[in-house]
Parts: sequence; C-alpha cells; structure tokens
Amino acid sequence: MFVAAEIFPLAKTGGLADACGALPQALAYRGIDVRMLMPGYTEALDRVVAAQVIADLGEVLPGAPVRIISGWMPDSGLPVWLVDCAPLYRRGGSLYQDAGGGDWPDNGLRFAVLGHAAARVAANGLAAGWRPDIVHAHDWHAGLLPLLHRSAGERPRTVFTVHNMAFQGLFPLREARALGLPPQAATLDGAEFYGRLSFLKAGIRFADVVTTVSRNYAREIATPEFGCGMDGLIRARGGVVGIMNGIDEHVWDPATDTYLAQRYSRDNMLGKTACKVALQRELGLDADPAAPLVESVCRLTQQKMADVMLASLPDLLRRHPRLQVAVHGCGDIALERGFVALAAAFPGRMAAQIGYDEGLAHRLHAGADILLHGARFEPCGLTQLYAMRYGTIPVVRRVGGLADSVIDVDLARRDAAGSIGFVFDAPTGKGLSAAVERCLAVYRDAPQTWVRFRRSAMCGDYGWRRSAARYARVYAGVAPAFQRWGDARKGQQDDAPVRAVS
Repeated sequence: MFVAAEIFPLAKTGGLADACGALPQALAYRGIDVRMLMPGYTEALDRVVAAQVIADLGEVLPGAPVRIISGWMPDSGLPVWLVDCAPLYRRGGSLYQDAGGGDWPDNGLRFAVLGHAAARVAANGLAAGWRPDIVHAHDWHAGLLPLLHRSAGERPRTVFTVHNMAFQGLFPLREARALGLPPQAATLDGAEFYGRLSFLKAGIRFADVVTTVSRNYAREIATPEFGCGMDGLIRARGGVVGIMNGIDEHVWDPATDTYLAQRYSRDNMLGKTACKVALQRELGLDADPAAPLVESVCRLTQQKMADVMLASLPDLLRRHPRLQVAVHGCGDIALERGFVALAAAFPGRMAAQIGYDEGLAHRLHAGADILLHGARFEPCGLTQLYAMRYGTIPVVRRVGGLADSVIDVDLARRDAAGSIGFVFDAPTGKGLSAAVERCLAVYRDAPQTWVRFRRSAMCGDYGWRRSAARYARVYAGVAPAFQRWGDARKGQQDDAPVRAVS
C-alpha cells in the first residue's frame, strides 16, 4: 500500500506526485497488487473514478472524523483510497499552503490524521481478504506511519522513501500528545529533532527500510553538507537504498505528445525544428531556427541555483548575439522579478514565463536545444530526464540525482545511449558559464556531433521498469510474500545493501 500526500493525476505540486503515480503502475505491471492511499482533497475527489464511501473510521484524532472513499485512478485504473476529512482537506489554497502562500497552521494535524488513518487501514484491511504485506510511505507527510506501526506492534513491514531531506515536517514538540503519538515519540530516540517534532525523522527512525531517490543522494545525505542536520541519523542506521526515479514515458513521449506543434521521434527529428519555431513564436523570441535556444523549467529558488543563473545570463547573452533563453517557473519573488527584468532588457532573445503550465513545460523541452538545470542539491531531478527524452541536451551540476543520470560528454563512450550532457561541479557562475560555453561550442562548431548527442539522448531508458525491479527487490528483503518478485540480480551497482530494522 502506497501512502503519500499527493499522487498524480489526482493532486500534484511537484515530483513527489509524479513518482507516486507512476511507480505503482510499474509495480502492477510486474504483477504486484498495489493500492494507494492519500488525502481526500477537493481536486482528488473531483478526479477519482467511481468514488464511494466504504468505511467510517470515526474520529482518528479529536475533531478529525474520517471516512475512507474508494475509487480508481483515472489514468491507470489502479485502486485508490482517499482519506476524507472535509475540515482538513477540502479547502482553498494549495495542498500545503493557504492562498497567501503561508503553510497551513494545522499541517501537523492534517498529516498526522493521514498517518493514523493509513495505520488503521493497513492493520485492519478494507477490501475483503486484502491486507498489505508492505506499507510504502513517502516523504515527511507520511512519516508518522512507520512510528505508529512500530509502537502498536503492527507488522505490515514499512518502507519509507525520502524524496527531499530539506523538508522535515517540523512542528512544536508539545503537540506530540495531541497528534496521538506515544510518549517516546517526543524523545531523542523517537521523533524529537533539536527541540521540535520531525515527521521525517519518525519515518527514517522507525521504518524497516529507508530508500531515497538516487544512489548519489543516498551517499550525500550521510554527510553534513547535504544531511540537513540528520546526517548522523542516516549514518547510524545505515543501509539507505538509493533508487533513481523514472518518468512516465507514455506522458512524456514526443511521438505522441498532444501539447506539441508537431510530433517527432529519434528516427524523424524534423518535428523538433517545427516545435522550436512554434515555441519562438509563442514566447515572442526572434524567429531563428538556427539560434541556440536554452530553456530552464524549475522553481526559481536558490536551491535550483536560479540566483546564479540570473547573474550569469546577461554576460552569456552579450557574448553570444544569437543565443536565446526561455525561463519558466515560480518561487522567490525577487528572482521572479529579476528574470522578468532580464527579459525586458533582451527583447526577442529572452523570455520569462512566471508560474507553471504543464503544456508549456512540454513545449519547452521539445522546442529548446539545451536545458540549463543547476542545483545546490538535487535528490533526483526529473527535468533532465524529460529534456533528454525530447532530444534536448542538459547542462547540469554534478550533484544528487543529476550526477547519476547525466554523463559528461567528455567521459561518455562514443556509442553511449542516453544520459549525455555537459556537467559542472562548482555551484558558481563561473562553473555554470563554462559548461554552457562548452555546450554552445559543440552546437555551433560540430553540428553532426550535436545530432548524434541528440539522438543518443532520445535512446535512453528513463522509465520506471528498472527502478520498479529494484523496489521489488527491496520489498522481498523485508517481506517473504514478495520473494517471487525480488528476482533482481544480486550485487547490482544501482542498489545499496538492504538492511531491515528488527
């Protein structure tokens, strides 16, 4: 049973939803019986298919009456259960924030209720004859679930996936009792973290197995630089498994993508040029199919090095008179305004689209030549996978999942398929600009090599098949019922050792 705060296409704010929507499909394809459980947000209730109330759990916490609504995912047809608690989940704003952009003050209660409801469903079952052998909880929102199972002695085994160590689910320690947690939860050996209650620590501390979303990030979070204060906890428990996220290759496929002006494939790339011309027209860029077009689709935050990008682009645009840049995203207001001002300073060559539009993201990956994707830390990253799938060459920093998924062209074999790009190390303007310069030199001076890079990128395997096989191996390591699915070869380099907590 998957438990998460957001699952695409019912509700989404970021990559967590994409992963929790696509991985169950890949597991189901392997023959694993997967059910999903998430909050009953208004948009989820609107999108779920054949919704019906199947259980009344009463008040799982004071003032939080919960019903379980059963339905089917509209894309995959997989079964999903919605935790229906209207006062907590049916409200305006976003999933986690109010209309003013501030966190909901009762987020602790909202996601404690998710954990308690999931624990009851896992322990008692809902469908006749069905109880999970494994509960797979995702990120801090579901972090209390392993703690609740361990405290109650319930033994569906638990797997907890850290999607981002920076988001720790921190709440006042005094709220632990009101959130239905046992006394030990408020201690250092429980979920206490520097005087506060951390849902993320609860998941890491009490799950049978902890995974994260790339091999390199699994190593990084054991260090002070990337561990966000929990590196000691990660080192103490050991055995964190790094498994790279994939993408839904049915949704992200230039050969079938309905968002594009013209579809194309690695065997017929003419449509990519048509997409570029259409994108230039849409964004008000100069009509110049031969101009190098750089895109960046990301949150405009310091984590994504948007500040470094903003500082570096003017010099790059001045040095390369035909260079075009298109930025799409939202985040820090000062950075948003900076990119808008930069676009005004370079009319016809720079575009800044603030916000997020799914169709525009597809068209940017299809129409651009180069993706610029920096990061001070990046657990996995999906944008670089989308770009390569569409034949757009990434310029990325060697960090987290970016390091796992993009091989620098100077290190790649000539016949390598997929994962080729331009990689830099230092999170500085000098490092970023040097990588962009290397990329532009190949685009300008070696067109045949560029075409080979583009086709190579489109040949990569970016889906969930291999990752699902590795998750099946993790499940088999902690639950005997999964032994027949855990047939992945032993000693794969992509997996760290699996070590369950007794």
